[in-house]
Amino acid sequence: AERSRFREAELTKKLEDFKQANDELQRKLEQGSQQLQGEVLELELEHLLRSSFPYDRIEPVRKGARGADILQRVHTPAGQLCGTIIWEAKRAETWSDKWLQKLKDDQMEANANIAILVTTTMPKDFHEPFRMIGDIWVTSECIVRPVAETLRNMLIEYHKLKMTNTGKNEKMELLYDYLCSQQFSQKIRAVAETFVAMKKSLDQEKAAMNKLWKQREMQIERLTVNITGMCGELQAITHGSLHQLDDIEQLSLPGGEE
Repeated sequence: AERSRFREAELTKKLEDFKQANDELQRKLEQGSQQLQGEVLELELEHLLRSSFPYDRIEPVRKGARGADILQRVHTPAGQLCGTIIWEAKRAETWSDKWLQKLKDDQMEANANIAILVTTTMPKDFHEPFRMIGDIWVTSECIVRPVAETLRNMLIEYHKLKMTNTGKNEKMELLYDYLCSQQFSQKIRAVAETFVAMKKSLDQEKAAMNKLWKQREMQIERLTVNITGMCGELQAITHGSLHQLDDIEQLSLPGGEE
């Protein structure tokens, strides 16, 4: 009876060890399956980004290295770099808030402008397929492309605005430097000197014309006096018979002067 109890206890111990080993194996298989599914999600995300945005540079982070899964360098068709989007893909049964902090740290290390977490499991009370939590954009895998396109366009527009403002600042600096330059001072001085010379020349011309007009006025006055005197003498000689000369003093001179 004692031997039978010993064999029964030995068999029970083996069954428990087998069950524990089986549970451990099942856990590793499930963990390996989830990891494989996560890798598949990363590959699908990488393929989607490459096919959707051919101008961008898609850089997957190698396995075992620190950082998120994918870096997307956003470029314009002309090749200008507009910014960086960092991507993290999570396929899990339950949500973890630690994902957000890790992705935020990865974003700071990569100096990325935007961080996006693609997950198959949303946080509790999270009913929308797309939302911003803190500084991290969280999205469902089914709307990755429209989310990527929207945020990518935001980066491009911000880059254009930045370049426009930069151009304006540079132009203002160039204008200020020109206004303070010796070249500009010399041109302004030349304009002022030319104006003063023209004004002086005009005043001289006016003075000369006034002198000339005064001389002609005196000549006309002298001529008028002589003609009037001559007519008076003719009237005296003819005893007033030259009636044509009676109104000679009433004739109007050119320019309205009498």
